[in-house]
Amino acid sequence: MNPMILFILLFSLAMGTITTLSSYHWLLAWIGLEINTMAIIPIITKKHHPRATEAATKYFLTQTAASTLILLSSTLNAWTTGQWTITELHHPLAMMMLTLAVAMKLGLAPTHFWLPEVMQGTTIKTAVLLTTWQKIAPLTFIYLTSNHLSSKMLFTLGLLSVMLGGITGLNQTQTRKIMAYSSIAHMGWLTMILTLNLNLMTFTLMLYITMTTSSFMILLMSESKTMTDLGLAWTTSPTSMLLLMLSLLSLGGLPPLSGFMPKLLILKEMTMLNMISMSTILALSALPSLFFYLRLSYLMLMTIPPTTTTTEHKWRHKNNTLKITAQLFIITTTLLPITPLVNKIL
Repeated sequence: MNPMILFILLFSLAMGTITTLSSYHWLLAWIGLEINTMAIIPIITKKHHPRATEAATKYFLTQTAASTLILLSSTLNAWTTGQWTITELHHPLAMMMLTLAVAMKLGLAPTHFWLPEVMQGTTIKTAVLLTTWQKIAPLTFIYLTSNHLSSKMLFTLGLLSVMLGGITGLNQTQTRKIMAYSSIAHMGWLTMILTLNLNLMTFTLMLYITMTTSSFMILLMSESKTMTDLGLAWTTSPTSMLLLMLSLLSLGGLPPLSGFMPKLLILKEMTMLNMISMSTILALSALPSLFFYLRLSYLMLMTIPPTTTTTEHKWRHKNNTLKITAQLFIITTTLLPITPLVNKIL
């Protein structure tokens, strides 16, 4: 793709999200979402492959349906209340339609089927955008309207996403699909805490973006698209595979890594509100996700395949991406000791 065209698309992608973030008017926020969607579709089809075209079509149809629901919800609310302010959402049907639309845009279960297929048809770079930056604009809507949305509906969607994201990711062999189901599960955690503590939701989102980006950077550097590729990647760069293992285990929420902190704080918040049974189910639902992260880590580090090369490691001729992502890995792995401070601030 022409660098100038790519710059315009990325600039439009950023401006669409920023427009939604800074808007209190329904139509302006909706326009920001549409700019964001129109900018990402050419980036998805950049590969010029039938799978990429199929992924872009699925993404377009899903996002269009969700945007239509958002527009219908805002129009219905404006018709009954007489104002277009996002924070003034009072009509019950409008609340339900907005929740379903945002669930579809985020890839929450049961409207999650498009996300793994779209990510599988794109490049790893585009998959990073789909699982990180593209989550910010839809979350803005439920952030601004969280006081008016149905808690029961959000809890149901969140719990279902955590359960299905972990269970359906168990039989996957493609790394992009595994990261897609990881994204579904993490969006479930975000939805669970949304109506309880908005500051904790924001912190969890920032940490999730950091952990996912650091994992994808190693996958991009090692060109690992399947579990088989990961098994062979140790001879390319042992350090990269070690850092990828730590990033994946942090995504799974294994102590003493940073990913354990938001899960601990979310479960503590729910327990303090006497939501014992739901927090127990949520904690148990996180175990399948941790299992497929552990399986990837075992495959990368503890099963060295037979090799015909006479040297211990392959010749390394690629640029070292670790220098760029060093800060991401520090955040991904070493934040757990500051949990009491974060808990006090949040």
